[in-house]
Amino acid sequence: MTEEEILSHFRETDALLEGHFLLSSGLHSDRYLQCAKVLMHPDRAASLCRALADKVIAALGENAVDIVVAPAMGGVIVGYEMARQLGVPGIFTERENGVFTFRRGFSLAPGARVIMSEDIVTTGKSSRECIDAIRAAGGEVVGATCLIDRSNGTADVGVPLFSLMKMDVKTYEPDNLPPELAATPAVKPGSRNLK
Repeated sequence: MTEEEILSHFRETDALLEGHFLLSSGLHSDRYLQCAKVLMHPDRAASLCRALADKVIAALGENAVDIVVAPAMGGVIVGYEMARQLGVPGIFTERENGVFTFRRGFSLAPGARVIMSEDIVTTGKSSRECIDAIRAAGGEVVGATCLIDRSNGTADVGVPLFSLMKMDVKTYEPDNLPPELAATPAVKPGSRNLK
């Protein structure tokens, strides 16, 4: 799948947004990719995740993954579809008192080979927190995936990160906003602080 084909999924579903956004990382940006608007279409989710699963298989080999784990909320649909494409179970972590943990009876077999799967990576913070939860539960993280790597390859999640596409989307610290963003109220579309 080419970068233009990937972006067409976002454009055709009005998921590539422009404005002033407060990201889950605390950084600000003038562009936001709302993966939920793409993933609400099962055919698009299957197509994108099939291409991403192919990258994982090409790098790690067939049968290199026992289970997919995603961080809630943003990673749940991608994690489910990645698990389906890889032919393995898929579960997710949720924040409890601000920390990712396994709930709903989810657990990992000791030594399970895990792919952590996200929708978007910007700083890698949520990915690293989810990976910490996987390791604490006895899993071996063999890699991480995301549809879009907004860090353009600079985010370090501690394991190989496979993405469909790398983008160079500028982000800004809250005290260093360009004038056009500073003049506009920020919208917080992420899910990190949902109650």
